[in-house]
Amino acid sequence: MIVERSNEVAGTNIKRRRFLTGTMYALTSLILGAISGSAGAYLLARPREEGREQWADAGDVPELRLGTPQEITFERSRVDGWKVQNEKGNAWVVLNNDGTMTAFSPLCTHLGCAYQWTAKQKQFSCPCHGSAFGLNGNVLSGPAPRPLDRYAVKVEGSRLWLGPVEGSRTS
Repeated sequence: MIVERSNEVAGTNIKRRRFLTGTMYALTSLILGAISGSAGAYLLARPREEGREQWADAGDVPELRLGTPQEITFERSRVDGWKVQNEKGNAWVVLNNDGTMTAFSPLCTHLGCAYQWTAKQKQFSCPCHGSAFGLNGNVLSGPAPRPLDRYAVKVEGSRLWLGPVEGSRTS
């Protein structure tokens, strides 16, 4: 009878050991799955777009002459989590024939260099790599692959508001 009892206890220990081992593997898998899922979502998911559009007050509508771009400087607040940063930006504003305004990003579409308006040639010129853009932002010459990027523009009363940069595309 003693032998039979020890076999019953040994059988119970083996079942308990298998149950505990299986439970440890299951909990470990569950924890690793949760960590992997969180890390994957953080690394692979696109950042959430804020519900509100970020418009910057660029000041009073400048006194523009037709065909003469004017460089303006404005301040934009950028929210990064709980941190708010005020950044200075600039844009080239052009008064169009129909009375609307176009605001160009100040960066060349080739390598992001700052370009300038050349009044003699009536074109935007990038001094670094020789790209040239017309008054409408289209590429005239150089290695730039596409027209100048533009800011979304709206005028409220006498104030000029600049929105996000809208990337241009090749035609």
